[in-house]
This record gives sequence, C-alpha cells and structure tokens, in this order.
Amino acid sequence: MSNETNKKEKTLTKQEKTQEIEIPETGSGSGQKLVEERLKKLQEIRDMNINPYPYKYSINSNSEKIKEKYSHLKPEDHVKDIVKVAGRIMLLRRMGKVAFATIKDGQGTIQLYLRSDDIGAEKYELLKKFDLGDFIGAEGDIFRTKMGEISVYVKTFEMLCKAIRPLPDKFHGLKDQELKYRKRYLDLIMNPESRAILEKRMKMMHAIREFMDKQKFIEVETPILHPIYGGAAAKPFKTFHNDLKMELFLRISPELYLKRLIVGGFDKVYDINKNFRNEGIDTTHNPEFTMLEAYWAYADYNDIMKLTEDLYEYAALKVNGTTKSTYKGNEIDVKAPWQRITMLDAIKKHVGIDAGNMTKEELKKFVEEKHVEFNKEDTWGNYIIVIFEHFCEDKFIQPTFVIDHPEESTPLCKRHRKDSRLIERFEPFCCGMELANAYSELNDPIHQRKLLEDQARQLRAGNEEANPVDEDFLEAIDQGMPPTGGLGIGLDRMAMLILGQESIRDVILFPTMKPETQGQKNDKEN
Repeated sequence: MSNETNKKEKTLTKQEKTQEIEIPETGSGSGQKLVEERLKKLQEIRDMNINPYPYKYSINSNSEKIKEKYSHLKPEDHVKDIVKVAGRIMLLRRMGKVAFATIKDGQGTIQLYLRSDDIGAEKYELLKKFDLGDFIGAEGDIFRTKMGEISVYVKTFEMLCKAIRPLPDKFHGLKDQELKYRKRYLDLIMNPESRAILEKRMKMMHAIREFMDKQKFIEVETPILHPIYGGAAAKPFKTFHNDLKMELFLRISPELYLKRLIVGGFDKVYDINKNFRNEGIDTTHNPEFTMLEAYWAYADYNDIMKLTEDLYEYAALKVNGTTKSTYKGNEIDVKAPWQRITMLDAIKKHVGIDAGNMTKEELKKFVEEKHVEFNKEDTWGNYIIVIFEHFCEDKFIQPTFVIDHPEESTPLCKRHRKDSRLIERFEPFCCGMELANAYSELNDPIHQRKLLEDQARQLRAGNEEANPVDEDFLEAIDQGMPPTGGLGIGLDRMAMLILGQESIRDVILFPTMKPETQGQKNDKEN
C-alpha cells in the first residue's frame, strides 16, 4: 500500500472529526468522571486530525520474540535492529520529555522507551492523550536499560485504539470472582494466571484430539438440535423451529446419534461437543458444558476403562509434564492404572453393609433409619444407587473406577454377564467428583425397546429427567449394532482436575451467568 493511501486512512473527514460522542452509562461517581475525561481526550485526538481507530498496524515482532532474541544484551547494550510491536498499555510513566510504557500483547509484556527529542515535540504531545488500556503501535530499535530490562527505543508510534472505560485498579487487579466470570475480557487483561489456566485448557483439548487420533478414532459432528432428546438423565432446553413448525431440544447427549454411526459401519468414532442440560449451577455444573463421547465397536467396558485412564494420563503429561496435580488440597495422580471397585463393594467398604445380599425391604429400612432422602421408584437397584450416592461418592480421593451399577441407573447399557441385577457400567470418581460415564453398550433390540418404553412411562408419570422413545434410534438398533463400548467424559471437569481448579467457572471462558441489573452495576462501580 502506498504512503498516500496510508495518509488517507489516518486523515479524518470533517464529519468524523465533528461527530457527536455519546457518554456511555457507567453509574455515578469516579467511574463516570474517568469516562468523561477519556471522551474529552478522544475528541481532542480527532481535532488533531488523527484517527484513534485505524484499520491496521503491521507488526514484525512481539514481546516474547524480542526478549528471547535479545536476552544476551548487557545493561545499556543497544542494537539497531528495527522492530514494530503493538499492544495494550498497562503502565505509563511520563517524566518531562521522557516516558516509559509497558504494553501487553498476546505473548507477554515489553517496555517502550520514548523521548521527545527523538520522536518530535508534536508527536510526543500525542502521548499525553494516552491512558492505561489504550492500544499503541510502536517502531524502534532494541536496548537493555541500566536496570536490566529489554526495551524498545521508540522512534515513532501510533494510537491504535482509544479505550473509553478505565481498567480496574492496576494494584489490586480484578479480584471480584463474579465480575471475573461475567466480564472475562477484564479478567484476561488484568490476571495473567487466569489466561494461563485457560490457555492450558486449550492445550488439553488439543492433546485429547491428538490421543484419540492416535488410537485411530475418527472425529465426527452430531446435531445440536434434536427432535427427540435422549442419551442422558437430564431435563432439556426447548426451542421451536418456525418454518418446520416443530419443537426441538438442545442436545443433552450425542449418544444416540453416535450409536447410529456404529450401526452404519464406523468402528471408532468420537465427538467433542457442547451439551445443554436445564439443571442447577454449582462448582461442578454449568448448563452448557463440553463432553467427549466415544464409541468403539467390538469393545466392552473393560477396554473403555483402559482408554479413559490412558487418555487422562496422556493429557496431563502434555499439559503439565506430570501426571500429578493438586485439587482441593489433595495431591492427585492420574497415572494409569486407576483403582477399580464395584458399587456393592464400595458400599460394603464405606457403609459397612453387605447390600448385595440384602433384600429391597432391608435396604429400604436402612435408608429410612438413616433418614436418607429417597424419591425414586421403590426398587432394589434404586436403593443401592441412593446409598452409594449418599455415603460413598465423596470417599474416593484418587481416581477410582466404580463399576457394575444397578440396572435401574440407565436404560442404554448391557446387563452384567455374571449378575442380572447389574449392568456393565462404570463411573470414575476423584475427590468426590464424577469424571466420566461408560458402558458395555446395550445392543439387544428387544430389551432396548422395553427399557426405553419404561423411560417414557416414567416421563409421563412426572420424572423430568426420563427420556421419550426415539423410534428412529430403535429402528437403527433393529438393523443390528455390534458389541460396543461407549464413553462420555466431562472435559470441563477434566480441566478442573488437571489444572487444579476448584470451580468449573475457572476453566470455562464464558460460564452461564444471570444478567446483571443496572442497580447491581451501579453498586459495584460506586
């Protein structure tokens, strides 16, 4: 692009120079005053015939590259290599005709050194219009200061963006937990540790795909909008398609679609997907969450257990360089193999009763005597589930596969090959948190229809987490599905464990939040 064209981009039209500036709502007090001061500077910049929001700035380096390339420089060493860098101003000190600025780019921070004698008095005057949070582009050479900091000796600079809202106090950062989640952009600007955690999550996601690809699984995409929901015990979100005039549901699980692919002839498939469940929010639950679901033809839940622990180990090593992390004050080690225990043995160990040899009436009496809440159907298996959930889940600190659950726990799993009351299902637990769910998948079409019809009966009876009958899925199973092992891993919880974060909100870029009222905004800003 020619210099003439660049000049045209920087030159404002009369209309742009005189455009009316609306003052945004910020509440009252000091916050509003700071915004008004910035808006005044913005108009002054436009009056100088400078565009405070140019279209482009071509950089040729960044903070990380500069610090690495010139790390050999000694204090006051100076090289003539010219660099062009850009970033957000995080620190700005003006001392007469000299100024220092620390800018933050996508890789880190770098210091700028600016002198009026080098830049020119008129250009240096523009520096007075800059505030913390503004974006600057700078061109110059490299030196190390007397204090030992690698810096850019600026020859010229440009304003790239005038921010009209001030950043949070630089000395205290952004410490309000709710504000961190609600305004993640401020959290990322002010808290390097938050950015580091979220970048590690992205690295974990890459490692998961790398592992699954190495295992010869094929990544696929399944629908988010479902005409019939299923694959999990959950209450769905509803929507409506106007043109088709039909009710649709946001996906609660991709399971039934992935099984259709196994029926269709794929042997190994996985889907990394967003699921949506209309349920409560707490430190381990978000209504929108990320899952890995995988299906492996001719495998069973024993194969899937090994796949699960190997995947965790691989991801942890890729992200942290170790299989160990600290979660809720506990040193956790995800190195394979993990411990394995049946649900009945877990109850025997942690509750002290031999539930496998107790009748339904004996289990019911135990639950009533212990004042355990029970709101399921009156069956032997449901009492086993409730006792385990109430007394055992929080006992597992190190990753442990809890295997062989009662048949009542899901309608999509094979009966246990040795005990018809149970199914070949596992859930791994760690620090009381469920990490995954997996089965030897049910492929008997007669038994599958019976169980799904029973689910539909429960739904009609008022169980909001039961599923309707998906006739198309049943037709697919009628066509024949080979023996299959299936797996669902909550990747947000996986990130929590590997990265040592106690809240799911700390590993999700934009967790679900209730909208903030104007009154709440004003209270915080005042």
